[in-house]
Amino acid sequence: MARLFPIRHVMGYIFSLVLSLVALGVIYWDLTFTAGIVILIICAAIQASLQLVLFMHIGETSSKKQLYLNIAYAVFVGLVTVFGTLFTMIWGVR
Repeated sequence: MARLFPIRHVMGYIFSLVLSLVALGVIYWDLTFTAGIVILIICAAIQASLQLVLFMHIGETSSKKQLYLNIAYAVFVGLVTVFGTLFTMIWGVR
C-alpha cells in the first residue's frame, strides 16, 4: 500500500505551497527592495525546478539531451520575450 501513495508528489505540493507563502510574505514583511527581489528569485528558481522534476517528470525519460535542449530553448524564448518587451515598452528602443 505504501507504493501506491504518492508521497513525493504530496511533499512536493506542500513544499510548493510553502514557497508560495514565502513569496507572499515578501509583500507583508518590511524588507528592502533588494532583499525582496533576491528572495523572490530564489523561491521562483526552486519552485520551477521542483515543478519540472516532480510534476513534469523531467527525470523519467531516456532522451535527456533532447529534454534539456527543449528546456534551454524555452528559457531562451522566455528571455527574448521579456527583454524584447522591456526594450520596446520601457526603454523606448524601436
